[in-house]
Amino acid sequence: MTQAKRILLGEDDPRDAELTLIGLSENGLANHVVVVEDGVAVMDYLLRRGRFAERAEGNPVVVLLDVKMPKLDGIQVLRAIRANPQLPLIPVVMLTSSGEQRDLVECYTLGVNAYVVKPVHFEEFQRAVKALGMFWGFINQAPPSAP
Repeated sequence: MTQAKRILLGEDDPRDAELTLIGLSENGLANHVVVVEDGVAVMDYLLRRGRFAERAEGNPVVVLLDVKMPKLDGIQVLRAIRANPQLPLIPVVMLTSSGEQRDLVECYTLGVNAYVVKPVHFEEFQRAVKALGMFWGFINQAPPSAP
């Protein structure tokens, strides 16, 4: 697995995680996605602690977060990522069903790179995820890992 294509997906709904993986598989990226079910697991992965203490070094090319997750929600995770001196360059995309303006404004205030509301229809959701995968997996130049 190349470091430049690793994606971290924080998603507590197994159906949405599966749909996201299907969309990313159209770009050949599904095998490069680490799926975790809550915000604490996202931070554990990024900070290489707990069950992820032995994972390979390097940051994912992008973190996809749902706003509404257990333990730590996506906004709390975004705040923790941006506040951590080891993680400030990691791109974060909110991939969420929340179209609430206060969530959108708060995420951009905290430094989110993009905010994508999950489309309701399967085909639209697949197109959105495929476009995200294409951009973050192939087009965007990944930032270097922080020291």
